Amino acid sequence: SFPEIVGAYRMTGDLDYVLRVRVADVADYDRFYKALIARVQMADISASFVMEQVKETTALPLNAV
Repeated sequence: SFPEIVGAYRMTGDLDYVLRVRVADVADYDRFYKALIARVQMADISASFVMEQVKETTALPLNAV
């Protein structure tokens, strides 16, 4: 029910889950964050923001050796 979430991953190590979220700006993130914590109980949340997209692809290197 959160279309902003474009990826969700269960992790090993210090983090339990990572969400990849697409929002327009910090105000939009704040709106998303408030809606998320209203629906999902969490003990600890941290956020990081992309400053610049260097590369993003879904292509697989099928011909790589």
